[in-house]
Amino acid sequence: MGPLVTAYTLGLIGAAVTLLVVFEMLRRRMLREKYAVFWVFLAVLIAVVAVFPGLLAAVARLTGVQVPANLLFFVASLVLLAVNVQLSTEICRLEDRTRALAEELAMVRLRQDQAERSAAGRR
Repeated sequence: MGPLVTAYTLGLIGAAVTLLVVFEMLRRRMLREKYAVFWVFLAVLIAVVAVFPGLLAAVARLTGVQVPANLLFFVASLVLLAVNVQLSTEICRLEDRTRALAEELAMVRLRQDQAERSAAGRR
């Protein structure tokens, strides 16, 4: 029972550290609330699995997975994949926005240069 206690204790410690880091990042405005909700949910889920280890085994039996750790790794892989896809779409959106802003800034500078040349020509 010693290794199980250690693994579950590590799970609880990991969940607590995740929560602390997320709240500290929120406090310092390094993380937006829409992303913090996901990480808090994930930390709470980890804590629940750590406190009730039989829950993971029960879900593994229900899904037909023979080894609960395999289910845990599979779900963790899906979570990482989902985070990666979400961040990729966010990067694409930000790249488009940055390009549009750069084009807009170039147009503003062009108009400003033209106005300055026109004003200098009148003098």
